[in-house]
Amino acid sequence: MRILSAGMAAVFALGVIVQYNDPDPLRWMLVYGAACALSCWAAVQRSVPILAASALGLVALVWGLSLEAGVYGRVMPAELVEAWEMKDERVETAREAGGLLIVGAWAFFLAGRSWYLRSGSARTDQSRP
Repeated sequence: MRILSAGMAAVFALGVIVQYNDPDPLRWMLVYGAACALSCWAAVQRSVPILAASALGLVALVWGLSLEAGVYGRVMPAELVEAWEMKDERVETAREAGGLLIVGAWAFFLAGRSWYLRSGSARTDQSRP
């Protein structure tokens, strides 16, 4: 799990770097940076702060779904990978929504895993004499 978390940290760090040339880089760098930080934390500590991971997951999921609602059915999946540069606004919005949904899903996964690890160790500690 630590290797997966480190891999996701690298992916989100790359996400921060490629936002440098974006017209509105700060908000994207913050969300990918937060996901990178949580991933690094998970790689080192196994468990992350549940509230922080849940908050990031909720923000990313709601934001991603709101963007996706504007382009749902108007973008073909192949269009997302046809070119690296911005093809048009609807493709860019769909890519942004996809990135946010990945961040949200990963953050909720880390929160759930941390909750499980903490509750599992609590049950184990209570059963000891």
